[in-house]
Amino acid sequence: MLELHDAPLAPLTTFRLGGPATRLVTATTDAEVVAAVREADADGTPLLVIGGGSNLVIGDKGFAGTALRIATSGFDLVGTTLELAAGEVWTDAVARTVEAGLAGVECLAGIPGSAGATPIQNVGAYGQEVSATITEVIAYDRRAGETVTLGNEECAFSYRHSRFKADPERYVVLRVRFALEDADGLSAPVKYAETARALGVEPGDRVPLTQARETVLKLRAGKGMVLDAEDHDTWSAGSFFTNPILTDADFAAFHARVKERLGEDAVPPAYPAGEGRTKTSAAWLIDKAGFTKGYGSGPARISGKHTLALTNRGEATTEDLLVLAREVVAGVREAFGVTLVNEPVMVGVGL
Repeated sequence: MLELHDAPLAPLTTFRLGGPATRLVTATTDAEVVAAVREADADGTPLLVIGGGSNLVIGDKGFAGTALRIATSGFDLVGTTLELAAGEVWTDAVARTVEAGLAGVECLAGIPGSAGATPIQNVGAYGQEVSATITEVIAYDRRAGETVTLGNEECAFSYRHSRFKADPERYVVLRVRFALEDADGLSAPVKYAETARALGVEPGDRVPLTQARETVLKLRAGKGMVLDAEDHDTWSAGSFFTNPILTDADFAAFHARVKERLGEDAVPPAYPAGEGRTKTSAAWLIDKAGFTKGYGSGPARISGKHTLALTNRGEATTEDLLVLAREVVAGVREAFGVTLVNEPVMVGVGL
């Protein structure tokens, strides 16, 4: 294992923000990951697990403890069964499944980060979520002190949530197994309306896998959601806020606020989210509350391509970012009575 002290963490995140860690350990095998975790737990040392760094907001003071960077590798495809090591680059893995002619994750192309993070967030985009294809997650259970295998139902997946996110101090993901589909080179049925429009098909249709992947990459790039070192609109954590899921009563109150603010004909986005619940759009809320694309005058601003992404324009600090995030949260709450919830994991800071 590679070990560094007083190590900068900002270069390990897509925000390029945050102070140093007391100690940074890079593990390249599952055994090294487990050994580092056990050492920290035995010593009572705070532990921060880092994969691709695409979902982290680290405070300017850094992390007083051991940061464990998971850099394991492994892409094992047998038939339609795929096993990925936690450290595999997710978007590269998606590309390889498309090359192999297998469907199930093609609309998750371009999402930054590591494979091990995907079950934690139940990563999803453009009508697909990893929970639809994950069969098992192999993880180190810090409470039990052993490696365990959790089936799909045991992972307790829901919208941008899982058992791992609910209990972040317990599990360290080591490997993820997927069941993909051989559809003769075609994608899974296209579910997302925007994707279907871009492809020129109807929802439910299938298209060639490469066409699905390339279309999603183009859509993401147009929103600044594909990493590009030269484009500050991609110096972000992607979607900074999750789409609110409201009870029927809360949605009715929200709808009334929308009409009051925007006029009787205004209709907010609404999607079924289970019995008695409706999901609405965080991006819509942010825009209609007055925080349009490019909002801000400081070193942290809303993306010029997508209102849901908060960005580092190159010289920002984490505090700059949080000031902007708090302004957006307060503005949306005042306008519509809805409280936005951050999607990235906060380390040493909070909204």
